[in-house]
Amino acid sequence: MADSLVIVESPAKAKTIGKYLGKKYIVKASMGHVRDLPKSQWGVDTNNHFKPKYITIRGKGEVLKELRKAKKKVKRVYLAADPDREGEAIAYHLAHSLNLELDDECRVVFNEITKQAVKDAFKHPRKIDMDLVEAQQARRILDRLVGYGISPVLWKKVKKGLSAGRVQSVAVKMIIDRENEIRNFKPEEYWTVTAVLEADGELFEAKFYGYGKKKEELKSKDDVDGLLAAIKGKRYVVQTVKKSERRRNPAPPFITSSLQQEAARKLNFRAGKTMAVAQQLYEGVDLGKKEGTVGLITYMRTDSTRISETARTEAREYIQKEFGDAYAPQKPRTHKKQAGAQDAHEAIRPTSTLRTPKAMKAYLSRDQFRLYKLIWERFVASQMAPAVLDAISADIRVGEAIFRATGSKVKFPGFMKVYIEGNDDGKKEEAKFLPPLEEGQKLKKKSLDPKQHFTQPPPRYTEARLVKTLEEKGIGRPSTYAPILDTIQKRGYVVLEDRRFVPSELGEIVISLMEEFFPEILDVEFTVSMEEQLDHIEEGKVDWVQILERFYEQFKKRLEVAEEEMKEVEIKDEVSDEVCEKCGSPMVYKFGRYGKFLACSAFPDCRNTKPILKSTGVTCPDCKQGEIVERKTKKRRTFYGCGRYPECEFVSWDKPVPRPCPRCNHLMVEKRRKKGTLIKCTECDYQEEKN
Repeated sequence: MADSLVIVESPAKAKTIGKYLGKKYIVKASMGHVRDLPKSQWGVDTNNHFKPKYITIRGKGEVLKELRKAKKKVKRVYLAADPDREGEAIAYHLAHSLNLELDDECRVVFNEITKQAVKDAFKHPRKIDMDLVEAQQARRILDRLVGYGISPVLWKKVKKGLSAGRVQSVAVKMIIDRENEIRNFKPEEYWTVTAVLEADGELFEAKFYGYGKKKEELKSKDDVDGLLAAIKGKRYVVQTVKKSERRRNPAPPFITSSLQQEAARKLNFRAGKTMAVAQQLYEGVDLGKKEGTVGLITYMRTDSTRISETARTEAREYIQKEFGDAYAPQKPRTHKKQAGAQDAHEAIRPTSTLRTPKAMKAYLSRDQFRLYKLIWERFVASQMAPAVLDAISADIRVGEAIFRATGSKVKFPGFMKVYIEGNDDGKKEEAKFLPPLEEGQKLKKKSLDPKQHFTQPPPRYTEARLVKTLEEKGIGRPSTYAPILDTIQKRGYVVLEDRRFVPSELGEIVISLMEEFFPEILDVEFTVSMEEQLDHIEEGKVDWVQILERFYEQFKKRLEVAEEEMKEVEIKDEVSDEVCEKCGSPMVYKFGRYGKFLACSAFPDCRNTKPILKSTGVTCPDCKQGEIVERKTKKRRTFYGCGRYPECEFVSWDKPVPRPCPRCNHLMVEKRRKKGTLIKCTECDYQEEKN
């Protein structure tokens, strides 16, 4: 008979831990939180030290009934929720619901779900950490005060159903500020002049640098014409050649934010998907009879690049065996702690370097494999020797003008043999080689290419870039990045267009009103300060009630002013050119949780709605009548289909190209791959690289 009950959040985690602990333990799942503040009321007594009113979450009654029944059969209960504030809060609410003593050493935590880590954790149970619980409780109440305080004002003055969040509103403001930068941006003209030169039969490029030692910018065609006139007929002569050796260090192992950014760049994963797949890898995957169910990665909500000595030693031994001693650094590699990091857990890494992606592939889904491979490669590379590059720079004199050519060559790949970090613009690094050059060497000019350019506005935020900015500014914490991105889209305040955030009219109106009446909520420094105060609660340095009292005293006054002085705003629906096919009324544009859509203006008498179809300008190859349009699945995945659906059922996951195949005249589509986009014919074997 079992003598202990272990409670975790999910069935997958319960299954994995149950296999490690054996028959003396019953392992059950709480399915996440069991208690929370009520949805239908404030749930916080602001006149009584912000005492929260917790109720059992709808649907969790049966779960608690089963847990209470299981508790009667055992001598001891262990609470093994995730090792963070939220996990500690779940443990606290379970203890309350099951009438456990808070002084009992019932809390068990582990950073990885492996047999050894779990067994070690159960040798050292502890009391529930009330500092962690109170930090999470303070965050929850703070968000409730803001959300349930401002939202009714917005319902009354703007539109029913609106809501305002504390951290989410700051994120929306950042997106709006960026959009305003783009709107107000004034492009400036500039030119480049590139010379294609030949040295001993090899071609290379050199770009105009300046005159003499001074760097000059070419701002107009007159500047370019002046340069071309000055160098006309002049010889291209190598003036100086500088050679150097550069060392390049690997990126540190993943933390939550860098994992979300890199998964977006390399795997095209949304932040929410990255965390969901990482959770699966953390909770355990069945590796067959030999190993059973094992957690493949450490806990995925962390801001620390720290790793254990055991993991570092295992990685070093693997690197030496697989690649040779030269690929292991002379001293074990450590990475600098980020400013403001809580450093509560290790970095995100494989629980064993020896579980290579190749060995794990048969046990993982496609998404699990791709994310695991990314985590494994990043970690192994982080423990490898630096790459060594030979860099060369040559200044080429043409009269008084100087053209500069640069190049680099990998002398020793080091960590680059395993992994190279991505970048936000999606461009792959390409090594540029220069032929051997000597000072005084005369070069042959093959061509001269002047090009006009205009400065570009700052780019809109992608999910990856927004997460990076939130982290840099100290807004939110590892567990909040994905929910922030999800929430601002569900509320219709922003939409994703071509994977970049664009604010909606509704979002701009709400943020404008909040700027006027609740400026502190949108102030980055204020938000960062609140995050730091929550950290201080966790560290036991300050009392959570005092933090809330200081905040609410000012916030309550702001609410009273807004109630009195905020003017009503009428949001008129934008009328489209389309007519409702059901009643003949004009269709209007509306915003929903998935972005813009068309709805009948005669609502509620007519409830007709339809998606906004984005045309590709390509005629359907099946029916030869309709136009191929961009559509979305229920999970928001883009596909392409005939605009005459359901009469014509043509569909394609690949984006059609608005020109026929030059060989057979059939439809061509874009095929994405790691090395770039390929344009392929759907009928014959014709293909070409996309420029």
